[in-house]
Amino acid sequence: MLPDTHLPAFVTDEGGQCRLRLTIGYDGTDFSGWATQPGRRTVCETIETTLATILRTSVRLTVAGRTDAGVHASGQVAHCDVPTESLQTRSIGGDPARLVRRLAKMLPDDVRVKAVDAVSTDFDARFAALARTYEYRLADAPWGAEPTLARSTADWQRPLDVDVMNAASAVLVGLNDFAAFCRFRPGSTTIRELQEFSWTRDRHGVLVAVVRADAFCWSMVRSLVGAVAVVGDGRRDLDWCAGLLREKARSAQVPVAQARGLSLVHVAYPPADQWATRAELTRDVRDESDLAGGAGGCCGD
Repeated sequence: MLPDTHLPAFVTDEGGQCRLRLTIGYDGTDFSGWATQPGRRTVCETIETTLATILRTSVRLTVAGRTDAGVHASGQVAHCDVPTESLQTRSIGGDPARLVRRLAKMLPDDVRVKAVDAVSTDFDARFAALARTYEYRLADAPWGAEPTLARSTADWQRPLDVDVMNAASAVLVGLNDFAAFCRFRPGSTTIRELQEFSWTRDRHGVLVAVVRADAFCWSMVRSLVGAVAVVGDGRRDLDWCAGLLREKARSAQVPVAQARGLSLVHVAYPPADQWATRAELTRDVRDESDLAGGAGGCCGD
C-alpha cells in the first residue's frame, strides 16, 4: 500500500489503477457537444486534456449522458481510470478531491468539475445509472427569453397553456417505444421508461419541464418538448400526442426544440454494492417483449 494516501484500500495497490468519478457542470453554448470531434471544441476533450496535464498521464472519460451541441449540464457524471501513482504528487497528495481546485484554475469559465472521488471499478458512469433528469426552460413571452437567461432558455412563438402541456406530458409517461421521438442509431433501442415529465412556470413566467427517464435516446428530450409544446399552443391535440407512441420510426411531425433550453441536472445511481448488477442489467438491450411486461435492460444513454 502506498504511504500517506487518502485513497480507499481497494485502489491503493502499488502500480495499480484508480477509478475516479467526476461531477461536472458546463454551459454548452460554445461547445460542439460532449463527445470529442476533430477540429471542434467539446466538453470531453477540454476536461480530458486538462486532467492529462495535471496528472501527467492520458485520460479517457466515460460519461453518463452524451449531450448535443448547445446543451448544458449542472449534474453530469463521468468516470476515468488513471494510474494510482499519478495522484501522489505534492499538490494532490493522494486525495482526488484536491483535483477540484486544480481543475478550476486551469479549465475555461464555461466548464467546471465540481467533485472528484475514488470509486471501485464496479462503478460505470453510463451503465450503472438508474435515471437521468433533465430540465428544459421555455419562454413564451412575446419578447422571448429574458436576456440574462437567454443562453439557457429557449423561446416559443405562440402562447402556451401549462395545464394542457402537463396533460400531454402525462400521456407519454411510462415504458414505451419512443421511436417517433428519436433519431435512428444502429444497434440502439428506442424503448425507454419515461418516469417523470411535468411543467411549471417559474417566477419569471418561464415554463420549466422536469424530464426523467432510465435513459434517453438521441434527440429524445428535445423532441418530447417539441411535441408537447405544439399541443400546448393548440396546433395538436392529446390524441395526436398519444398516437406518436404507436409510430415505429422518427416522425417528421414532431418538432425538435432548441438545444439551449436543455440541461442535464442529475444522474441517479444505486448503492455501491449494486453498481455491477445495475450495469449488467442496463447492457441487456430491451426489445418489444419488454413492452408486454418483461423487465429487460435500458441500453445506456
